[in-house]
Amino acid sequence: MPLVSTGEIVGAARARHRGCGAFNAIQLEHITAIIAGATAATTDVIVQLSQNAVRYHGALAPVGVAALAAAREAGVRVAVHLDHAESPDLVREAVKLGFSSVMFDASTMDYADNVAATRKIAKYCHDAGVWVEAELGEVGGKDGVHAPGARTDPDQAAEFVAATGVDALAVAVGSSHAMLTRDAALDVDLIARLRDRVPVPLVLHGSSGVPDDGLAAAVHAGMTKINIATQLNKVFTAAAAGDWRAHPDRVDPRRYLGAGREAVAAEVQRLLTVLERSC
Repeated sequence: MPLVSTGEIVGAARARHRGCGAFNAIQLEHITAIIAGATAATTDVIVQLSQNAVRYHGALAPVGVAALAAAREAGVRVAVHLDHAESPDLVREAVKLGFSSVMFDASTMDYADNVAATRKIAKYCHDAGVWVEAELGEVGGKDGVHAPGARTDPDQAAEFVAATGVDALAVAVGSSHAMLTRDAALDVDLIARLRDRVPVPLVLHGSSGVPDDGLAAAVHAGMTKINIATQLNKVFTAAAAGDWRAHPDRVDPRRYLGAGREAVAAEVQRLLTVLERSC
């Protein structure tokens, strides 16, 4: 199946009142595992590369081109998304490479500057036919207001979307980035109020810290795009380390990286099933 627009996947999920899985990849094993998991679940999927992952590789093109090539060879619909890009230059590079969408993160700026910067990026991307996600305020897990107690105001969220023209909005409702435990308690009533006020799909960041029933409740209340990163890293590391400990004499990295890849594929398949059953 061809590489598709993120808007196609998110729009279809929203119309069906389901969640769509957006999984962050760090290296090729992640990319192929995410697509394998989606194939096993016979479900659309979004493969995401964050600015931090790009920094790890030293450049966007090597890992970005790999993700795009893998998506084009997939047996299910796959979109490739640039996540948490703070650099307009990086956004422009992703658009030129052929990414399905970008998430421009100007959330550390004050409100007026965030609106101005995001509006400019949204126009550039839309002129190129690329779908745009943005963030108002900051989701938990970082400094300042990046805390589990941060909340997005529905009225301001509606105002922000109207002023910027973005296609989706990441909102703060109780999740936190990089959680190692799955016990985050989401504000489901706030999600419903945001759904009623905001005309574009809502995005949940920090979903790795949310238990399965919490993810299902979030989608039922109005969340559509569900971003998951740390949970995949946890299962990958556990499987790879377990294989290495069981066979410390192995020197071929394909053995333990393969174990990690299989574990991620299984977890992606499981999580996609959770999101499909959420309503």
